[in-house]
Amino acid sequence: MIHQSAAQMADALAKGETTSVELTQAHLDRIAAVDGQVKAFLHVDTEGALAQAKDVDARRKSGEKLSPIAGVPLALKDVLAQKGVPTTAGSKILQGWRPPYDSTVVSKLKSAGVVIMGKTNMDEFAMGSSTENSGYGPTFNPWDLTRTPGGSSGGSAAAVSSFEAPLAIGSDTGGSIRQPAALTGIVGVRPTYGAVSRYGLIAYSSSLDQAGPFGRTVLDTALLHEVMAGHDVRDATSINAPVPAVVNAAKSGDVKGMKIGVIKQLQGEGYQKGVQTRFDDSLHVLASLGAEIVEVDCPSFEYALAAYYLIAPSECSSNLARFDAMRYGLRTGDVDGASAEAVMSSTRDAGFGREVKRRIILGTYALSSGYYDAYYGSAQKIRTLIIQDYAKAFTKADVLVSPTAPTTAYKIGEKVDDPMAMYLGDVATIPVNLAGICGMSLPAGLADEDNLPVGFQIMAPAMQDQRLYQAGAALEAALLSKWGAPILSKAPELKGAK
Repeated sequence: MIHQSAAQMADALAKGETTSVELTQAHLDRIAAVDGQVKAFLHVDTEGALAQAKDVDARRKSGEKLSPIAGVPLALKDVLAQKGVPTTAGSKILQGWRPPYDSTVVSKLKSAGVVIMGKTNMDEFAMGSSTENSGYGPTFNPWDLTRTPGGSSGGSAAAVSSFEAPLAIGSDTGGSIRQPAALTGIVGVRPTYGAVSRYGLIAYSSSLDQAGPFGRTVLDTALLHEVMAGHDVRDATSINAPVPAVVNAAKSGDVKGMKIGVIKQLQGEGYQKGVQTRFDDSLHVLASLGAEIVEVDCPSFEYALAAYYLIAPSECSSNLARFDAMRYGLRTGDVDGASAEAVMSSTRDAGFGREVKRRIILGTYALSSGYYDAYYGSAQKIRTLIIQDYAKAFTKADVLVSPTAPTTAYKIGEKVDDPMAMYLGDVATIPVNLAGICGMSLPAGLADEDNLPVGFQIMAPAMQDQRLYQAGAALEAALLSKWGAPILSKAPELKGAK
């Protein structure tokens, strides 16, 4: 049961072949069996999940019309507020905090009858690419427990990859959905900026953050995408427009006549041989399906990584100023005679991890008097050039493609003391966030040298998310035919798995 796709589970629920309670319990049993090794979850809400499942079953039995994925279980990244459920953003500074409200995404999930099983591990405040920066320890890649699942949404990706959940939600600031999807052999989508409400999403970098879906198939992610997207008056950056027809696109999967642009700057030197090989193979597959492959030049992408690591830390230094030990969260150093400044300093020292402190310092410096124009201002100019490069490229192609990440999953601890090496892992995903467009990663096979998953990235213009699903579904179907089974069937089974 747990090895089915979310769409298959939804179909079984609709036909009465199983119940949401049975389905949810099966996944809770799986979590109990393997999460001690994977460590995808920070909090499992067993009682709450079964109560939600029981309610969905009762509504279905009464004849109520339900959403297509009502009753299907889901894992939620711990960056989204859920009323009464521990929400930490992977940080000690929020340990024990239980929000008094639901984020808009959680409200939409509950309305749709999606069963939220618990909160998943993440890099603290979404700052990282390996989930090693969590205040609660790392998550491990189900393909190889000595390796990282990527980040910052590594917990959500690992939960789906290890069959602990058929669906999950992550957030993507510089590639934090697409990169872990690539490293764990699943599908991950960053919707257009503003297409999914950020109300209740704990902020890292407000102009870049965007929640999005994980699934084991393109159709699964499309089903979740349609549930979680839509305009929200509580989010000033929310786009007031209809949700693109992503489910229909995922079901059609036709690329005949579609122009697919290969970005010159996002391949070749610096990319692992096995990654480049699988990417080239995927291009041949798309061409065999009737797509036209063209090369596009985006020269400003060379500066995207540098621009991102000025803009994101600058915004994080502003956003994280709210964690001052005065209103909520951790509070240390509160002794007789201690000043507010001393309590604040003690709390931040104890509550923030090394990477968060590094980015706050970098961002504060970039915004400081005398340096703003030289650093933050210049980075915003690069951002404009990247937007312009995308606009030109999309006049020549319907979608753009690249490898999702330059390498397959690397060893735990391999890059944690070398932040620059870690940052380079986002080189192919960051431009999407800077431009506010949409992107998808789907499995392209296994690298020859290490037998680990490789991700294929598809990018489309803002509010043209359906193009991702159309091209992704076509490639997925062709590769499934080639492999004979989903890529996850090639992963080694975890010890003690049920």
